Amino acid sequence: MRDTRGRWRLSSILLAASGILLVGVGIYFLFLRPPLLPEDIRYMSLTPAELQSIGPGLTSWLTHVFRVMGGYVAATGVLALTLALTSFRDHRAVAAAGAGVAGVLSIGLMAAVNFMIHSDFKGVLLGMALVWWASIAMFVRESARSSKAGGEPGASP
Repeated sequence: MRDTRGRWRLSSILLAASGILLVGVGIYFLFLRPPLLPEDIRYMSLTPAELQSIGPGLTSWLTHVFRVMGGYVAATGVLALTLALTSFRDHRAVAAAGAGVAGVLSIGLMAAVNFMIHSDFKGVLLGMALVWWASIAMFVRESARSSKAGGEPGASP
């Protein structure tokens, strides 16, 4: 039987890609996202006069909110990338369970909410969620193949 520990499986590559994408989104929220996008104003149905009266306070507050959000999104990406490079890559079942739950609570929820508010970015976020989901689906598929072949050293059920 061949030792496959450390081998890059498609599931790990996809989870690593998801992590990298999330780091990119985090950087966008930290440094590039303006406090208010046209879609935000559309969603809130603000008139120009209303926006002018609340704009300065709102934009200042949202800048802080998006910096915090960006930090959390980037941190989620770093953790996903780290997981993809370590226990997920070694096909530890607990790593797949953690990655699955984290994916639903992070990019899955973000994509769902963006569909609910009819965001201009819902398609991009759905694509990112699908990459994460594909990493979990591939993990399950790879595990099933491994079980049929007699298991792999270093893998746990």
